[in-house]
Amino acid sequence: MLDRIRKHLILFARQQVGTTSYLNLVQEADLGFNLDNTHEKKRLKEVLAEISEAEYAAGRPILSCLVTVAGHKGQGDTFYKLCEQLGLGEWRDLRRQEDFLKNLRTECRAYWQDDANFAQFSQLSEYSDRQA
Repeated sequence: MLDRIRKHLILFARQQVGTTSYLNLVQEADLGFNLDNTHEKKRLKEVLAEISEAEYAAGRPILSCLVTVAGHKGQGDTFYKLCEQLGLGEWRDLRRQEDFLKNLRTECRAYWQDDANFAQFSQLSEYSDRQA
């Protein structure tokens, strides 16, 4: 499942504009999560955080910056707390920075729209062995 989500978000970064919602991600990547169930929604957020942590550790952009709650343009506190854990700054300060999220999304799209990056890093098998 981690690999499926990662690949879906990479293709989204390459081919789409804007952001995708949790609901769209679940439906388009055929994940089977019921977002009305608090536990399943929390699990999806944990999976997105795990992917983002691994990507950031490997020097690649944070893919979860592309996923939002339906009806919201920004991110929730969980996302900013993840960024704080990654060493990007204090989460409240990051949330207040007008261009922080915009810059993350721009960097993410630019990275994955680069054909060399896509060819080299989009098909990693490191996630295939993990279960969500």
